[in-house]
Amino acid sequence: MAWSRRDWMLRGAGLAALAALPLARAAKAPVAFEVWKDPRCGCCQDWIAHMEQNGFKAKVYQEGNEAARARLGLAPRYGSCHTALVGGYVVEGHVPASDVLRLLQTKPAALGLAVPGMPVGSPGMDGPAYGGRRDKYEVLLVRKDGASTVFRSVA
Repeated sequence: MAWSRRDWMLRGAGLAALAALPLARAAKAPVAFEVWKDPRCGCCQDWIAHMEQNGFKAKVYQEGNEAARARLGLAPRYGSCHTALVGGYVVEGHVPASDVLRLLQTKPAALGLAVPGMPVGSPGMDGPAYGGRRDKYEVLLVRKDGASTVFRSVA
């Protein structure tokens, strides 16, 4: 049986689609991160759920975060209730997953991102208990020298 030009094209397209499958799967593989939190903190767990719903996979340490924050070199003034390490960057507090993804894509020369305190309306601080309240806050890009600039303002 001789193959027509159409047969060759269809088979070629099928092989190309099969070859692309591993690439598509690899592109959707979760981004691993580590997070240190207090075992009794519900908002930390809600932030982890937010991250995992947005393409991340957490390894959680239930031992508090102050020692991790200090070990990773983040000043206490940027502190919140949990500290994460993602792609070599420190992520402190209720930083939205979209900002973490942008950080990983742009790869700035920085220590990481921080949302100091626990602003209501940020990921993990946005549950029904807050009645839809959304406070303004800033996501800070913390440089390696300890200074910071605004990475994004959230209204």
